[in-house]
Amino acid sequence: MRHLLRPLDFTTDELERLFDLAGDIEKNPSKYAHMCNGKILATCFYEPSTRTRLSFESAMYGLGGQVLGFSDAGSSSATKGESVSDTIRMISCYADICAMRHPKEGAPMVAATKASIPVINAGDGGHQHPTQTLTDLLTIRSLKGRLNNFTIGLCGDLKFGRTVHSLINALVRYDNVKFIFISPEELKIPEYVKEMLIEMDIPFKEVIRLEEVMPELDLLYMTRVQRERFFNEEDYVRLKDFYILNKEKMELARKDMLVLHPLPRVNEISVEVDEDERAVYFKQVQYGVYVRMALILTLLELV
Repeated sequence: MRHLLRPLDFTTDELERLFDLAGDIEKNPSKYAHMCNGKILATCFYEPSTRTRLSFESAMYGLGGQVLGFSDAGSSSATKGESVSDTIRMISCYADICAMRHPKEGAPMVAATKASIPVINAGDGGHQHPTQTLTDLLTIRSLKGRLNNFTIGLCGDLKFGRTVHSLINALVRYDNVKFIFISPEELKIPEYVKEMLIEMDIPFKEVIRLEEVMPELDLLYMTRVQRERFFNEEDYVRLKDFYILNKEKMELARKDMLVLHPLPRVNEISVEVDEDERAVYFKQVQYGVYVRMALILTLLELV
């Protein structure tokens, strides 16, 4: 039995097979429409989510399976003091596989040690978000045709952004990927990430202004400033509008640069950018369903 707790739980070869499967699901959905007949996915979400939870549910329904679960901690026995360990033991009696989101870092890992079913980390605090990373990688691979030889700019909340941390950890395994970190001083990439890149001799630089690096980028990964990660409202309000991607900034970019975003966005990407063919964040959402379908099939050993 396998779990997915970190992006690195799968080797690059295993990821290639997973992405090939996702691509086949995209082309031949009817071929997979009944592969999870009789199987149940539990979605245990201790903090709010729209895209990730519904993406998992859509994936399971698309495979012919069923879904049960809860959408916030308030509607679970966590309000009565039940531990994650006890919850997953109970869920293991009801379902065949579990997707868990939790505000505490490491909670899905704790669950995996007690579960008798595969556990998927659907986001744990500011730590990891491996299925978003799989979505990002599949999007890049599908639209760029490769996962190497590019420069990626990561912009916004690089301090608390679990999607950013997970994506960097995944991309360092591919050749000739250069990172440009674009953030205000208060939301800089953590030191441990920079230390890892230095140790691996992977090029990166840090800038404050997005405009100065737009012409260099093959990919721009935008993130929102996350209100829920701040200890006070004052700091959030001061930083939330620090970067807004608009038409003027897009004019500085290469014709084939792609803009990704894990969503939800607040106002860091102007809606006028949605019409630009380089804006692929809604395509990214669709790729998220395909890759989660492939992941469910893989962890349940149905392929």
